[in-house]
Amino acid sequence: MSGHSKWSQIKRQKAVTDKKKGNLFTKLAKTITIATKQGGPDPDSNFKLRLAIDKARSSNMPNDNIERAIKRGSGETGENTIEEVIYEAFGPGGSAIIIEATTDNKNRTTAEIRNILSKHQGNLGNSGSVIWMFDAKGVLRILKNNLKNKEEFELNIIDAGAEDILEEEEGYSILTQPNDLPIIKKAVKQLNISIESSEIEMVPKNKIAAQEKEINQLNKLFEELEANDDINNYFTNANL
Repeated sequence: MSGHSKWSQIKRQKAVTDKKKGNLFTKLAKTITIATKQGGPDPDSNFKLRLAIDKARSSNMPNDNIERAIKRGSGETGENTIEEVIYEAFGPGGSAIIIEATTDNKNRTTAEIRNILSKHQGNLGNSGSVIWMFDAKGVLRILKNNLKNKEEFELNIIDAGAEDILEEEEGYSILTQPNDLPIIKKAVKQLNISIESSEIEMVPKNKIAAQEKEINQLNKLFEELEANDDINNYFTNANL
């Protein structure tokens, strides 16, 4: 798999060096703040916040940082407010890209994203130009070596309401409706299976084949997107 597959992104976040922790923690804090702003500060009633906190803790983000991000989302700190912005774009070979960002300065972030895309044979699209090619799904991933009984696992997860189970090189990706992700997560935990990640993702309806040159260009593009403090996530229909 490409160095910029979702599996590889997860591995990089879990093994991030001290030098890059500041960048990662900034992104995670913004995600927590936005989730708090949208659904309130109680993770028991705000599943989006619970997902954001779980992701932060899996990346060893200090509790003080998490609490501060929640307070910012609740308006307790008096800091500048941030907003969530979704960008639709086209990459090399006509690939579709969705970029999720959180920012306190939309004009700055838009200019930076436009510049990154332009450097790597891409461009911003109009609203609605790309998002129709994707579906929002709850996606839960587990590593293959965490699974001892595949048949039992599949039967239980399907009974819990999973829409699909994809076997990939690194492990299994369970797809479900976003609102059903807590149910699937609970079912997996009851089987004593370690969860590698659980997020709401934009899953392409169909993937397109990318040539080797285009894959290299996309990897360089995604590397720059990951390095940007305002960009939390990106999704593509290119088969990497």
